[in-house]
Amino acid sequence: MEFISHMEAALAEARAAAARGEVPVGAVIVSAAGEVLAAAGNRTRELADPTAHAEMLAIRAACAATGSERLPGAALYVTLEPCPMCAAAISAARIARLVYGAPDPKSGGVAHGPRIFSHPQAHHRPEVIDGIAEAEAAALLRAFFGPLRP
Repeated sequence: MEFISHMEAALAEARAAAARGEVPVGAVIVSAAGEVLAAAGNRTRELADPTAHAEMLAIRAACAATGSERLPGAALYVTLEPCPMCAAAISAARIARLVYGAPDPKSGGVAHGPRIFSHPQAHHRPEVIDGIAEAEAAALLRAFFGPLRP
């Protein structure tokens, strides 16, 4: 099966989040058949909701679209390594493949920090592909945070 990246759509969501004043993270969920089920960007500030990360919003929308709490066979494309909360939700949703761009050494939960999928308590471990469009995803984050940090 040919690998088709949907990272450009996730990057578009990240750019839209930045334009709204949100941390520029975007996510897209694609079914096993290649159909885009959901796309979202961070909305934590807009919704005054600390759980409104791009991944969480996309998972909620994809589950609503499919009428199921699980997304077997689906792939999640996200511009930044998911945090522990999002990684746990990815596992709970039984997402088959996680594709992310930039690593997150400070707050990541997949390759850094608690490494959620490595825990024996993880109900499901998706295939993980990292570094897809990493440079562009990281540049969006640097552009956003640069002016905020001395």
